[in-house]
Amino acid sequence: MKEQLLHLPKPHGLYHPNNEKENCGVGFIAHIKGKPSHQITADALEMLTRMDHRGGCGCESNTGDGAGILTDIPHAFFVKEIKANFNVDVTPGNYGIGNIFLPQDDNERAHCINVLEKSIEDEGQTLVGWRDVPVDADKADVGRTARESQPVIKQLIIASADAIDNKAFERALFVIRKHASNAIRTDESLSQALLFYVCSLSTTVIIYKGMLMGSQVLDFYTDLSNPEYATYLAMVHSRFSTNTFPSWDRAQPCRYMSHNGEINTRQGNYNWMRAREGVLESELFKDNLSKTLPVIETEVSDSGSFDNVLEFLMMNGRTLQEAVLMMVPEAWQNDDNMSDEKKAFYEYYSNVMEPWDGPASIAFTDGHYIGAVLDRNGLRPSRFYLTHDDRVIMASEVGVVDVETDNVKTKGRLRPGKMFLVDFDKGELVDDEAIKAEFAAQNPYQDWLNDQQIHLSELQCEQEAHGFHPESLIHRLKAFGYHTETLQFMLLPLVSELRDPVGSMGNDSALACLSDQSRVIYDYFKQLFAQVTNPAIDSIREEVVMSLRCSIGPEGNLLSNKAENAHRLVIDHPILTNEETAALRHCNHRGWTSKTIDITYDINKGRKVSELLEDICQQGSQAIKDGHSLVILSDRNIGKNRAAISTLLASSALHRYLIANHERTQVGIIVETGEAREVHHFCLLTGFGVDAINPYLAFEALWQARRDEMIDIESDAAIIKAYRKGVGKGMLKVMAKMGISTLESYKGAQIFEAVGLAPEVMDKCFFETASRIKGVGFDV
Repeated sequence: MKEQLLHLPKPHGLYHPNNEKENCGVGFIAHIKGKPSHQITADALEMLTRMDHRGGCGCESNTGDGAGILTDIPHAFFVKEIKANFNVDVTPGNYGIGNIFLPQDDNERAHCINVLEKSIEDEGQTLVGWRDVPVDADKADVGRTARESQPVIKQLIIASADAIDNKAFERALFVIRKHASNAIRTDESLSQALLFYVCSLSTTVIIYKGMLMGSQVLDFYTDLSNPEYATYLAMVHSRFSTNTFPSWDRAQPCRYMSHNGEINTRQGNYNWMRAREGVLESELFKDNLSKTLPVIETEVSDSGSFDNVLEFLMMNGRTLQEAVLMMVPEAWQNDDNMSDEKKAFYEYYSNVMEPWDGPASIAFTDGHYIGAVLDRNGLRPSRFYLTHDDRVIMASEVGVVDVETDNVKTKGRLRPGKMFLVDFDKGELVDDEAIKAEFAAQNPYQDWLNDQQIHLSELQCEQEAHGFHPESLIHRLKAFGYHTETLQFMLLPLVSELRDPVGSMGNDSALACLSDQSRVIYDYFKQLFAQVTNPAIDSIREEVVMSLRCSIGPEGNLLSNKAENAHRLVIDHPILTNEETAALRHCNHRGWTSKTIDITYDINKGRKVSELLEDICQQGSQAIKDGHSLVILSDRNIGKNRAAISTLLASSALHRYLIANHERTQVGIIVETGEAREVHHFCLLTGFGVDAINPYLAFEALWQARRDEMIDIESDAAIIKAYRKGVGKGMLKVMAKMGISTLESYKGAQIFEAVGLAPEVMDKCFFETASRIKGVGFDV
């Protein structure tokens, strides 16, 4: 058997596993009164078969990219099976069950089983046993590639300890799965570690999935054809792995959701979640919380990452609907028709969670509810039917289940940012406005925002801000790589035309890594853009969903609802004026202070760039320990004997270092830079984690241009206003090219690729970003 079939390849050439995404078919069918029947399962599998065209296959037409079905646990079926196999009586709610993928190797499989059973014992629960999941690869006509990589599939049954309620038991099952998964899937001594995967482990839902075509699922998993397999909900998914590798574990549904689309901000979301782990506190898990970390597991796709965070929020007390609204908020910033209460709800949660942005139709369930939500742009279609016999059908397209016209009670489509929800306990559809009004009324969010938020207008600087210094301007412009074309073709159009300059003849200059001219490091990066199934956005026509507004500075605890979570600094634009930067530098307001770190160095001391970057990282970490809320990286001290480290290198290295040490969400990073001046530069800085930017030298160059009568603008203040507007429009355009709507999501998302930078540079400063061609290192 070929080893490469057992897991995803390592980064190589143009391939990187972080680019694993999917574009798929998703749908569900349910009885809104919670009445189970085998017909629900059968109809869902028919739906899955009819969405075969939305799934992908390899060079073998019978090896699929992945397909599966999630249902509520058919208790009548499993109670009988457990009694027959283990002579144990169980009742709904006091046992958990799930399908487990295990290594093909006997010894490694035994090791995985031992780890799981030890985890069950440690959590004080009772192992009932392991049931072999009946499968029929021949009947399903599963392809050779899928068979060679097929794990051993077993069902794990766990009984709850006495005197434990259902929610506590669900949390225990969560700890068991997370602890075992983290221990096994990261164990480098196991050659088949990534074959281990817990599809689900729950008291409410169960998942059957694999590297299959949609039409193969029913024949492969023979449990599903048993007439006693009666359910009241069933969610299905047919995967198309967009230019990436299929695998058994990456098939969907995930544990609580299915996803059609692409999370374009996945890398940033991953980084921010990892950083938040340093400040997480859970009233429910207490000391056991460490067993559930990291939140996002290794080797998962963008959908798997989303599911990990959704599950984590639910297990820590958030409801399913609340967690989804936190992760996929509707476009609230510019919506004049939205109620103040709902805006306050969204604004409060924006302080602890950035949107997971990108085209997405997400179906979700926890067994008590089932629903779906679209991204704020509505870039993935989904339609629904409600019938007179109390069935609800939702899918990526119509025609997936036959419904008599006379039986249709109502039908419609999901709308951007809106939630479609079925409450099985109440037996009804829940209106989107009712859902959000309920959550908006749970806490006095507007009062919390009014009391806690800090706005730039509150900060006053009693000391004079750094301003215009014409006597040294030429020398500083040369030091930072400015030239005549910079002013003529890049800066002047930003203020005169209020937009990022556009050229019509293409760019025929040499790649930075091959050029014989001195080039700034920004030139080594190329912006990624939406492609394949991922649509771009028109940032002008869709301005209502676009936003540059951000909250920066220390975050609160994601797992609690407290007024203090809103205690952050709100900035409406990522470009800061000199006055605003000076106010932040001298800030001593409501517990907030800042630390300025000089990123220039004495050229006569002969220190290596890597050493200087390490010093900056240590200073940034120490600033957090000293209680500062902001770190300002400044190159203003550049002079005859002092050179500046690239602001991009310094800020990216610090951002990366703080993430690795779970400290990034405890401080805001601001740069005061003479180096950055173009839209591309600002996008890079933001994309690699900077919160706000003060391009003081670009301001001075434009002020001098006004005095030289190169532009006809009435004042220096008007120049800054025009420059900020032009840069803002340019940044929105770049974000929109990748299908991203908010700067909150774009920040730290690393939507770039490098050309010609050495691995030492990428690992230190731009970790997890692809460098297609190796090249320039720190010592050049």
